[in-house]
Amino acid sequence: MSTDHTASRPRLTRQRQLILDRLDQVDTFLSAQQLHAALRTDGEAIGLATVYRGLQWLEDAGIVDAIRTADGEAAYRRCSIVHHHHLICRRCGRAVEVRGETLEEWSRNVSAEHGFTQPEHFVEIYGLCPECSAVAEELPATS
Repeated sequence: MSTDHTASRPRLTRQRQLILDRLDQVDTFLSAQQLHAALRTDGEAIGLATVYRGLQWLEDAGIVDAIRTADGEAAYRRCSIVHHHHLICRRCGRAVEVRGETLEEWSRNVSAEHGFTQPEHFVEIYGLCPECSAVAEELPATS
């Protein structure tokens, strides 16, 4: 008697693949609404609830990263699977993955100092990317 265990495992559905394909095209974090609008513009008949569920599944599976925007909304980006942090441009939203051994060491040390074990942390650093910095420097100063 053979048992097919694949039926009980969640899978990468067509809709989830559409979401991943769209995230592969950008280097910014996108909200579910932004992804939904982009997919609809591409002619895909996909509902907003499906996008939300797909993003949650992809985040739970470790395939996408999620951050909270300044207004509390979740935004998503396809990232590498190794532990990393993000530099995010405040103006254009461009995101860059960075590793930080100094931060990792600090996290372990401060946790140990207080008797904590198995520390986890998530760090996003906001600033201006080189292109937006150049534009900002060209703008006249306001008084």
